[in-house]
Amino acid sequence: MAQDTYANDVLVTADWVEDRLEAFQSDDPEHRLLEVDVDTEAYDEAHAPGAIGLNWETQLQDQTQRDILEKEDLEELLGSHGITEDSTIVLYGDNSNWFAAYTYWQLKYYGHREVYLLDGGRDYWLANEYPTTTEEPSFPEQEYNARGPFDGIRAYREDVENAIERGIPLVDVRSPEEFSGEILAPPGLQETAQRGGHIPGAQNVGWAETVNDDGTFKSREELQELYESNDVTDDQEVVAYCRIGERSSIAWFALHELLGYEDVTNYDGSWTEWGNLVGAPVEKGE
Repeated sequence: MAQDTYANDVLVTADWVEDRLEAFQSDDPEHRLLEVDVDTEAYDEAHAPGAIGLNWETQLQDQTQRDILEKEDLEELLGSHGITEDSTIVLYGDNSNWFAAYTYWQLKYYGHREVYLLDGGRDYWLANEYPTTTEEPSFPEQEYNARGPFDGIRAYREDVENAIERGIPLVDVRSPEEFSGEILAPPGLQETAQRGGHIPGAQNVGWAETVNDDGTFKSREELQELYESNDVTDDQEVVAYCRIGERSSIAWFALHELLGYEDVTNYDGSWTEWGNLVGAPVEKGE
């Protein structure tokens, strides 16, 4: 499926998806294609045939607790779209798969086995003129039974505190301006924290450094060089974070899935939590 020799076969190419569009449009739940964006406006304009559109903000997180979905809520969401725990799910989305990678991570948290990312995401699909439609598919409802949760890939506040104390690598994937505390959020996006800066000891390895200009992931060798040059190696635990947990999912995917690092967690509370905590240590500057 993948076009490179990564540690795990977790990427599919646009050609691979195009060759299976008929399967993705079938009522048979064996294959399902999901486009995940911060909203569904882009999906409404054009999407891959058979793709189910999911809104990351309103459908893939708890609206009261600002947390990932409870198991039963995920089961209900996926089942309502004709997905079972045995379906082969391919995810893609905007911003070089920010929210698709977050969804991938959430599905792995709940133990879904056959899940993949479309390398390059929505922009790659459109830029290379693969088929699109405005038709929204409707599939027969299925029963979805999630496993887990598997907390081994998720970091909580106390895990970050322990990481600071023990000198465990923290990978901050935000922009240099966010990392330094100059700004609180990417331009045009909502500011979700009271304070700017970064978690003490964190290395700033931007998510964009993991992908090529066309949004596809860099080679295994390039990714390994990127992280090892920032002292992020596979002989220790690693914690990735960003502002709301979506960009750090890209880093988690690159480290855990593509490079095969064994002990990588995504701190999905990220700066929205840490930057609002009373008394939490914060560093500013580069």
